[in-house]
Amino acid sequence: MASKIEVKDLLEAGVHFGHLTRKWNPNMAPYIYMERNGIHVINLYKTAAKLEEANEALKKIAASGRKILFVATKKQAKDIVADKVSKVNMPYITERWPGGMLTNFVTIRKAVKKMAAIDRMKKDGTFNTLSKKERLQVDRLRAKLEKNLGSIADMTRLPGALFIVDTMREHIAVKEAQKLNIPIFAMVDTNSDPRDVDFAIPSNDDAGKSIEIILEHVTKAVAEGLEERKNDKGSGKDKEDDNTDAVEETPKKKEKAAEEKPAKKAEAAPTKEEKPAEEKPAKKETEAKPEDLTKIEGIGPKAAEALVANGLSTYAALADTDAEKIKEILTEASSTLAHLDPTSWPKQAKMAAEGNWDELKEWQDSVKGGVE
Repeated sequence: MASKIEVKDLLEAGVHFGHLTRKWNPNMAPYIYMERNGIHVINLYKTAAKLEEANEALKKIAASGRKILFVATKKQAKDIVADKVSKVNMPYITERWPGGMLTNFVTIRKAVKKMAAIDRMKKDGTFNTLSKKERLQVDRLRAKLEKNLGSIADMTRLPGALFIVDTMREHIAVKEAQKLNIPIFAMVDTNSDPRDVDFAIPSNDDAGKSIEIILEHVTKAVAEGLEERKNDKGSGKDKEDDNTDAVEETPKKKEKAAEEKPAKKAEAAPTKEEKPAEEKPAKKETEAKPEDLTKIEGIGPKAAEALVANGLSTYAALADTDAEKIKEILTEASSTLAHLDPTSWPKQAKMAAEGNWDELKEWQDSVKGGVE
């Protein structure tokens, strides 16, 4: 369990300090406690509540296997984010936001692959065949790519969520995430608009201690989600082994029971055994757990809930449904889901239902945002 968020700790870290009153955003009024010496003071009880809410959502996203991209390019946040986030093995941007990082993800992936190609050149010896001038140029290009994109080298698909420090500074990242319906978590100061993000954490986004304590709680929640996923995978394998043993044992038990029964009851037995045999599969069907639909590109947690509520809880069910029908379900569920394009979802669901995960991953890497 993550450590409880203490208001006293937040106070000591200076999380309550806002901006000058003349720079405030009126939409932050619900989170402001008072004004003192021309500076707004943030209500830390609301900060603690919002931080707990955000941590629960981040934990679920991490447990589903999706990546969370952390964005913080301001000087005082760079080192803190790089240090904390690298421990939980999540991607982060600390130099500058590359335009089109999300909306033009395919092109960004090409730049990352170029970096990997240079590394292969150095390993197989082809780098040494180049002239001195060419080697210098390649080294400079590699250093530049490493500086800007090195931290997202392992991110092979669009992230499941964004965590942003200072939405005013990272406004391009916010707009790109909104366009692709990616959930946004953010530290929001008194000069920012909390309506732009899905999970706003009212806090001081300028002080190093404030950023550090918020990120400490957030990364702990992400680490817990990853640990849950690891444990679920382990328990899943054990259950599969138990099921295979049970399946092998049941025929043997039935054979023994059939041999032990007297010949007189043999005629009446088939009629009695037919009913439970027909009922068993029906029970299994009703007890089937919903599958993780967020593994399909373009489906977020809210869209997945809407689909499951309408009976599309498995990849097979989604694969058999028309894109138009899916669109109707989304628009009826919420106006915020109406802009989603489910054209490719049945195709992706079919690959997932057949167990072709490698083929699905390749398709998702080659297609921008899950739309052909």
